[in-house]
Amino acid sequence: MLTVLRNAFSLTRFSFRTGLLLSSIVGGGAYLATASSIESDAQERFLNHAKYAQSVIAVRTKSYADLLRGSASAMQSSDSLTQTLFHEYVQGLNLPRDYPALDFINFATYVRADQREAFVRQLRAEKGFLGPRAADLDILPPGIRPAYLAVAYIEPQAQVPAMYGFDLLANPYFGDMLSRERDEGSLQSSGTPVPHMSHPNETYLGMRMPVYRIGMPLDNVAQRRAAYRGSMGIALNVTKLLKSVMEEISLAPLRMTLHDTWHPLPPNLDNPGHLLTLFDSHGTVRDPSPPLDTGADVFSVSLPLEFNGRLWKAIYSVHKTALYTKLDAYYPKLMMAFSFIGTMLLYALLHALSSSRRAALQLAQEMTSELRASQNKLQLSHQKLRRLADHAYQIKELERKRIAREIHDDLGQNLLALRIEAEILASRTRPTHRILHARARATLQQIDTIIKSVRQIINDLRPTVLDLGLSAAVEWQVDQFQRRTGIQCEVRDDHGEIELPDHCATAFFRILQESLTNVVRHAHATKMVVELRLSAGWLSMSVKDNGCGLPPGVRNKFGSFGLVGIEERIMILGGTCAVFSEPGAGTTVMVSAPVLDAPGHLLQNHQEHNAGSAVI
Repeated sequence: MLTVLRNAFSLTRFSFRTGLLLSSIVGGGAYLATASSIESDAQERFLNHAKYAQSVIAVRTKSYADLLRGSASAMQSSDSLTQTLFHEYVQGLNLPRDYPALDFINFATYVRADQREAFVRQLRAEKGFLGPRAADLDILPPGIRPAYLAVAYIEPQAQVPAMYGFDLLANPYFGDMLSRERDEGSLQSSGTPVPHMSHPNETYLGMRMPVYRIGMPLDNVAQRRAAYRGSMGIALNVTKLLKSVMEEISLAPLRMTLHDTWHPLPPNLDNPGHLLTLFDSHGTVRDPSPPLDTGADVFSVSLPLEFNGRLWKAIYSVHKTALYTKLDAYYPKLMMAFSFIGTMLLYALLHALSSSRRAALQLAQEMTSELRASQNKLQLSHQKLRRLADHAYQIKELERKRIAREIHDDLGQNLLALRIEAEILASRTRPTHRILHARARATLQQIDTIIKSVRQIINDLRPTVLDLGLSAAVEWQVDQFQRRTGIQCEVRDDHGEIELPDHCATAFFRILQESLTNVVRHAHATKMVVELRLSAGWLSMSVKDNGCGLPPGVRNKFGSFGLVGIEERIMILGGTCAVFSEPGAGTTVMVSAPVLDAPGHLLQNHQEHNAGSAVI
């Protein structure tokens, strides 16, 4: 006894350790899965913020490019341009409200060497608002060149006076870009900070659009060079543009760095790296571009951005903790605790169930034995009921046969004798007693009616045609059915008369009667086929109609015993019953049963009925 208790205690201690280990594994897995799910959700939100910022930047840069195109078209539509007209046009644009990142808009006039003196005089005359400095205005940098693209108008006025007269073609890099702009007639972006305006962590980018003289052809490069009038440009404050975008994003710790990937860089710019940094949301004046945040605790994504033919790359990064809520920090631990406790409880339950396995198996075996005994009793009872039903059917048919014969032998013979007497009376009274003759004829007709009724009763109890065989009975029943209902009927029987026991033939005949009754009551058919077939010792009979078919569930309808009676009759004979039906496609009832005699014993000759049978 002590040994048994010691073994049970050891088994319980081992099971506890196993449950503890399993619960720890499940709890750890739940912790990792929950943490991974939270991180994936946070990363998806981060990507959504980054893509939203990217789309806003694309929309706003396009709006500034559209502004430049519209301004260039406005300048091109006028033959003459003055400081006053340019100032009024820009004032109408309302730049601070509608284009807050656009600090300057300017127009540079294309000046040939022979037009230099006239341009300088006009420049000094129009810039009187600069005071004494207007007299010192000239094309910069100094020097004689074949052509100049000098800045003539700037808005807002007097903000960058050093830009008046500045020759944009003097820088080879920008000169090539402006020449390409003139020859192609397309908008060009500098891609590098504007030197005189950009400061640490405050970048200005220039975009320019060529302006041609009105009414001149622009079909090829030569025509565009001849019609070239100047260049319309804007200075876009990239820092102000991107800071306004960052303010719209609800994720404050999000960092964005913007780089220009266009190569080659202008030769006067010292950039040892491969990217030109245009903006850094975490940059300062002292440190415009601090190192990027990296590591496993940082989300980072790089997205491309097209800027008027130039390729920008925006890098978004944020610490993961900035996207986590307070619940996210505790949720994995809670899931680990719940999973650990749940697994322990489940393991305890399974252990308790496994310990009672033998008792459960024993109980199951007892229940199985009782169930099998009950099934055997039920099957035996079912067999007894079926034999009782068979016996009842046979007694019923024998009683029908006996009553039919008694009616035929007794009442039929008496009615036949009475009819003969009435016929004699009618014949003898015809010449002498007309009234009596009429009464005799009426009596004779009533006797004929009674004989027909008696014949019908006999056929209902048991048709005498069954004595001629099943095939004859089937043909007679189908013929009577066709006359009574008007439904077109066909009998297919290639075997002649089949020698069957009386109870077997009677069962097939009653099944035929029940099938015909179902056809006339429910099928709404116009055609019906009855087929008898003998094969391998089995007799098959099928009744097929072209009616509406059986509705779903009609075979299990309460109070419906037609098909049930057919199945019971054929199963008593050891046969099978099958019903095939589709809505609107008719119904086929097929029954088969083994015949007692060997197949092929066909009756070729049949005895004739006696005279009384022929009458009744």
